[in-house]
Amino acid sequence: MSEFSHINKNNQPKMVNVGDKKITKRQATAKATMFLGAAIISHFNNNDVITKKGPVFQTAIIAGIQAVKKTSELIPMCHPLLINGVDIEIEITDKEHIEIFCTVLIEGKTGVEMEALTGANIAALTVYDMCKSISQKMVIKEVKLVEKSGGKSDIKNG
Repeated sequence: MSEFSHINKNNQPKMVNVGDKKITKRQATAKATMFLGAAIISHFNNNDVITKKGPVFQTAIIAGIQAVKKTSELIPMCHPLLINGVDIEIEITDKEHIEIFCTVLIEGKTGVEMEALTGANIAALTVYDMCKSISQKMVIKEVKLVEKSGGKSDIKNG
């Protein structure tokens, strides 16, 4: 018997059956840490910069929200979910870095960790796309689950 919930008794992939699970409030927050560099950060005014493609952070937030809604289409074993809410915040943390936080909320039978991680990733990739004309030295350094609640366990990764 596999320790992985997505592998059946014949060692083949399967989608987990969540039919018997109870509906609970579930929330997950993911964080992407990104190096932009001083050349890009210096262009920001009032926590955003307008490029030829438009406002960077606003566009990244919209892209992240879209990504959350499309997660089950991108990651094969993720269940399609009825999302109650998505909140994405982008903060300039110093002269070279930003942090992107993506929080997803549902009332459902399965968690939203993958949705939060996908939203943070796509928001970071959108920032990269929007700013690459200034510099291509940007680095998406880390994307991690910060917190999850609901379901079998609560997790806090600081």
